[in-house]
Amino acid sequence: MSQGKILISDKADNYLLKLVGDVRLTLSGTLNRYMEILFGKNQVKSVVVDMLDADGVDSTTLGLIAKLGLHCREYYQMNVKLFCQNPSIIRTLECMGFDEIIDIYQQSPDEFDAELRSLEEVPAAVDEVRRQVLEAHKLLLTLNPNNSAEFTDLINALEADQ
Repeated sequence: MSQGKILISDKADNYLLKLVGDVRLTLSGTLNRYMEILFGKNQVKSVVVDMLDADGVDSTTLGLIAKLGLHCREYYQMNVKLFCQNPSIIRTLECMGFDEIIDIYQQSPDEFDAELRSLEEVPAAVDEVRRQVLEAHKLLLTLNPNNSAEFTDLINALEADQ
């Protein structure tokens, strides 16, 4: 698997996040900071997550995508569109309940006319990363009670460290 990176495009209130390679915890601070910028926008027409070139994503990244999906539904009255053709990732998304909050497409979109730029990696302090991991996994529990078996021990351990 190739090292992960996140590319973005924000053009005319349309936002695109492209996950490439193996996107893991090391990029969670960067992704979370960008999402906070997006959450501060008054006008958002669309949000797309392109996972067509993603080899893998960890549960923290998935929790952040869930946070994005829930925020867009509540504040912008829209579903995030997620494009992915990796059967393993799609199965994980569906098992975790993402299909309840995000529109998942398994084909390549026609409308990707975006000038992508690399999202600058922003290092986060250990306490900040721990907080983000905890928040992400708690969000995954809210998506589907079946996620509890996967993440309860991790959540308990992180809460004990605080």
